[in-house]
Amino acid sequence: MVVAPMTVSRNTQHVVVIGAGIVGASIAWRIASRGHRVTLIDKAEPGSGASSHSFAWINAGAKEPIGYHNLNRRSLEMWPRFAGALGEDVGLRWGGKVSWETEPAAAEQLIARVNQLQSWGYPSRRVSAGELAELEPGLEIGPVAAAEYSENEGQVEPQMVVDACIRRMNEFEASIVTGVEVVAFERDADGNIRAVQTDSGDFQADTVVLAAGTDTTALAATSGVYIPQAESPGVVIRTTPLPPLLHNVPVVYAPPLGDGRREIHLRQCADGRFMIGEGDQESLAEDDSQPHADDLLSRAAQYLPGLAEAKAVPVPVGWRPMPLDGYPTLGYATEAPNLYIALTHSGVTLAPVISQLAALEICEGVRADAVLAPYRPERFATLTGEQVAEMAHPRAGHR
Repeated sequence: MVVAPMTVSRNTQHVVVIGAGIVGASIAWRIASRGHRVTLIDKAEPGSGASSHSFAWINAGAKEPIGYHNLNRRSLEMWPRFAGALGEDVGLRWGGKVSWETEPAAAEQLIARVNQLQSWGYPSRRVSAGELAELEPGLEIGPVAAAEYSENEGQVEPQMVVDACIRRMNEFEASIVTGVEVVAFERDADGNIRAVQTDSGDFQADTVVLAAGTDTTALAATSGVYIPQAESPGVVIRTTPLPPLLHNVPVVYAPPLGDGRREIHLRQCADGRFMIGEGDQESLAEDDSQPHADDLLSRAAQYLPGLAEAKAVPVPVGWRPMPLDGYPTLGYATEAPNLYIALTHSGVTLAPVISQLAALEICEGVRADAVLAPYRPERFATLTGEQVAEMAHPRAGHR
């Protein structure tokens, strides 16, 4: 469906947002709620891209350096107010995250991470095997060399968030355009985008927000804007619905089983299904086969026996947005002054703060440089080939 843009009054602007994942939908809703005309465009259905594959864990734990940690923590703490403003259940659940290790070297790393987070004032703490069992009695924990509990972390359902944003936008008479692909931008002599050209017609625009996930790089390039990304495939599986199995702590990171395969992470969704993955959140994986899904479920069931009653449902491999250096890319592009880039890996955790700051910069015409200066698009403009190669392999924990 294509809705023709309306005439914009002198006191408002027409903002076209490209990409209806959790980041794009959140930005579009924030701007529409400020009285501006918004058109939200997606080549598929809202929420069907990377948001549909996200593990959807809200956290600021493995986020370095401290400035990036603080940005994530700020957004984490905004989630209750953000969800409340949406006015409906979005699957937001608190209770924290537990993880533990069985091998001495991994245990030392866990302890070091907890110590660092505590020095930053983050409520992560070491717990004993007995405390871990009390926190989540349904778990079969096994040997414990070290364990931690981060009590302030939680989960949310990205599709429910996107759907709520769309419903609120409809109340503001915003235009939602799906099944339409952006093919180019019409620009003026100063490089400003005057129209978003799609395969179903053009949309005039005063400001364009590019929140198209992995498509951001190619679309930005059509306006001469360089936004490099690293390839980041990820695999999660879902299960058939189950009664509540995790009663206190919604997110669990369990160690490897000692057979050479990676650690398991799991959470139970609002509809009773489990989402299960392996490795850490930066792991690259492309095996989305049924045998691999069955294997993941079998391994997870060794830690949470109630999962034995479920069936594994493979999810097609998801290609996740990943700025080349692992950090968000946020702000106006120098080469196209009215093009606002909103690209990040941790979209679920960061959606509240990114949408708030983007709306502030777009609607008020200010620059939130005290917060966003490290994440501006122009940081990529003068990279050498050597720097690009180095940034493509950032240290673990950056993201």
